[in-house]
Amino acid sequence: MYTLKPLSREGIPAALRKAERYRLLNEPWEAESICRDVLEVDGGNQEALIILLLALTDQFGAEGHEAEAARALVPRLEGEYRRAYYSGLICERRAKKLLEVRAPGTDSVIYNGLREAMAHYDEAERIRPPGEDDPLLRWNSCARILMKHPHVRPAPAGDVGEPPFD
Repeated sequence: MYTLKPLSREGIPAALRKAERYRLLNEPWEAESICRDVLEVDGGNQEALIILLLALTDQFGAEGHEAEAARALVPRLEGEYRRAYYSGLICERRAKKLLEVRAPGTDSVIYNGLREAMAHYDEAERIRPPGEDDPLLRWNSCARILMKHPHVRPAPAGDVGEPPFD
């Protein structure tokens, strides 16, 4: 077992810039590692929490294990707006990954995930700061996905064959 080396507080801003860069280079695992290092030194660092949450959603696979790790970060975010917005983003990105994979029997799970995301975005819209239109943009994206993919729809009434989204 290795003992991880702690970052200096002075190095946090540069580390966060690197984490964002790694996300943009499609290396989310590197960004995740950096954010975890930052959070060891500054456990409430909001920028690190958000980048970590996004890096985890970048790694979503068909299994959904990363979704639980991302959801566990939401209570640590400051403010109801951020918690609502990023909860929506987790649901949306998970549903989009399932849509990309197109595993049999997931259409209603994708639908439920997008609708759950839209509900979180509705909440974020209601409490958003002035000029903050991100929840509207994300809501519209979910709506367009649903309109473009008519096979993504709720399960027929009484059908309990698929697990709930969460």
